Amino acid sequence: MCGGSGKVQLPLLKPAPKVLQHLLFDNESCESKNFQQQIRMYNVMFAFTSLGAKVDNRFNNGRCPPNFRIQGQSCHRIGSMLPMPGQNPRFAQLYVYDTENEIENRMHGFKSKSGVDVNIVRKLSEMLYEHNVHAQSFRMARDRLCEEGVSDLKLRLISERRNDRRIYNQPTVSEVAALIVGDVDTAEKRDIIVQKQCGELQRIDEYHTSYLGYQYPLLFPYGEDGYRPNVRHRDKGTNIRHFTDITQSEQNNKDIPWEEATKRNRLTIREWLAFRIQSRSNEAQTLLRSRRLYQQFLVDGFTMMESERLRWLRKNQSKLRVGKYHNLNEYNSNGETHGSNTGKRVVLPSSYVGSRRYMDQLYFDGMAICSYVGFPDLFITFTCNPNWPEIQRLLGSVHLKASDHPDIISRVFKMKFDELLSDLTKKSLLGKVLAYMYTIEFQKRGLPHAHILIFLHPSNKYPTPSDIDRIISAEIPDQDTNEELYNLVKTHMIHGPCGFANRSSPCMKDGKCSKYFPKQFQPETIVDQDGFPVYRRRDNEHTVLKNGIQVDNRNVVPYNAKLLTKYQAHINMEWCNQSTSIKYLFKYINKGYDRITAAIVPNDDGTPNQPQNIDEIKQYIDCRYISPSEASWRIFSFPIHGRKPVVERLYFHCEGQNSVYYTDFDRINKVLEKPSVTESMFTSWFEANCKYPEAQNLTYSKFVSKFVYVKKKREWKPRQKVTQLVGLYEFLQQLANCTILD
Repeated sequence: MCGGSGKVQLPLLKPAPKVLQHLLFDNESCESKNFQQQIRMYNVMFAFTSLGAKVDNRFNNGRCPPNFRIQGQSCHRIGSMLPMPGQNPRFAQLYVYDTENEIENRMHGFKSKSGVDVNIVRKLSEMLYEHNVHAQSFRMARDRLCEEGVSDLKLRLISERRNDRRIYNQPTVSEVAALIVGDVDTAEKRDIIVQKQCGELQRIDEYHTSYLGYQYPLLFPYGEDGYRPNVRHRDKGTNIRHFTDITQSEQNNKDIPWEEATKRNRLTIREWLAFRIQSRSNEAQTLLRSRRLYQQFLVDGFTMMESERLRWLRKNQSKLRVGKYHNLNEYNSNGETHGSNTGKRVVLPSSYVGSRRYMDQLYFDGMAICSYVGFPDLFITFTCNPNWPEIQRLLGSVHLKASDHPDIISRVFKMKFDELLSDLTKKSLLGKVLAYMYTIEFQKRGLPHAHILIFLHPSNKYPTPSDIDRIISAEIPDQDTNEELYNLVKTHMIHGPCGFANRSSPCMKDGKCSKYFPKQFQPETIVDQDGFPVYRRRDNEHTVLKNGIQVDNRNVVPYNAKLLTKYQAHINMEWCNQSTSIKYLFKYINKGYDRITAAIVPNDDGTPNQPQNIDEIKQYIDCRYISPSEASWRIFSFPIHGRKPVVERLYFHCEGQNSVYYTDFDRINKVLEKPSVTESMFTSWFEANCKYPEAQNLTYSKFVSKFVYVKKKREWKPRQKVTQLVGLYEFLQQLANCTILD
């Protein structure tokens, strides 16, 4: 997870300068407490670039741990070396323009607004001027600007390191910047040219080698390099060569074996981030102990990771083009000969985790499992507990809170969730399990939680109300006979209080609880006409004191006593063995990432009949929310969905409506001449029925239990080893129209 089984080895971060160590690690002085509380503000004051993102602060209202959460797309910009006349200097301009009076004026302005300490700012300023190579680069530009005879000067921020390719060395000023006099402004890819004086901001590439050093000078006080493209994995065959940059001359070198040049042996941004956020005894803890700034770093790093993948999809749309065979015939007869004139323009495919197509396919997979094994029996919601002993033992010794380390929360929750899934499916804690589905989501307040659907064996179901009472309780236990369970229910399974007792509760919508609490007293468990259970909530005078308010069984969230005792977290269990609740359940667990409800519509340009190109990548980015817990979960490559048994997607279509894949540069007539364009999984099934007599006894949905589809040859072959798979008519909802989804 951290080093790719030895493939990834990066230079370890050096201990921070003494000033920064004191501010980060000293938890007693008022100065360090102020710095730790306002660390994001201090970083903004010294950052060379500005972060452009919509920060969602709706949930940072004091009732929950602070959580850095952004919506939409993020970008980073850098200004000129000097401010325009009449404007205050900003970001990197302070490193060039900073007279003593200007700094004092700026600091007093910050202090009056946000409680920034001027003494801390002065110490950080001196520290960066002494140790940070980027600050020294801008100081070098200031010295040249002060010289006589220099009318124009530009600063080139170099991305590639060519003077010294050994990345274990600290970069020097000459390696990260160059001064350009006059109009000579040629730059390599990803290099940034900073003008002497300009009123516009220019966007800086997130994959610029020094980007992270520019954006987070307090996390990388020496100006250490960030992620660098085209860095090779460590050669496992030797302990001498670790990392080497691959230049164009090396790529053309015939000494490099062909197999080594073609396989995936380059460092990715995900691997770089996963390595950086590990805690090591022999590495500085500057990054990991930066609290709210560390949250921002995780979210920013994940946006870089997603940006790389989305950029590839956008640049390779020619490889994703798809059209109907019948439609391509029409285009060809009308003289449209090039593939670039047909098909959909910007597509976010189902292979991209989190896309709408991805979620739709998971929904259909769930319906296929349901049709194969029957209705689900139990619906379980498992939420992370930031007070777990494993988390507190690790963070308590360094005086950090759980919200300061989203990566630790994600890792501990992943281990707990795996154990819970093992208890349910392998150890049969609630009965023999035939199938299951789960999805991982992230609360708006920053904690991960899982939704799990359990399909039980017919001999282990709970069909009657008395059977439901054996595994699910919605009552407060007796404190005298079971004090441990009583305290756990009090801590984790009490909703609210809300309603008249607390109108400011987050669950309150239009003056009512959105979860319909408090419930009514119920002497016995029943199942209502809509298929939803109404659990037993007796008026037995068992109460708990929650936030100064006395509550009873009407505020208890249904739970299982065994699971609650073992995992000591919020584990809501619901009985759901009714057909009327199936559609709701499968849509609920496959609804996707936290997104805003918005319509992406083009501007009205007066041409209503003009067809509009739909950019699915832009729609995805504009509507998403990203939190630190989700960022760390995805950086570690933890799965967000899982299911068993395996689902094989079976496609079907009407004649001439099969999908045909082609590139922008393909001629349609050449595409249609290929023998394979008329063949598909569905048409090959007909051929297999003619070829194999045993196939005639199987329906299309049962065909995968005895046969396997060979995609390259576009034909079905008998299985060597029979395995149980589930067939899926994936696009059933459009069967009446005889068309398929893109």
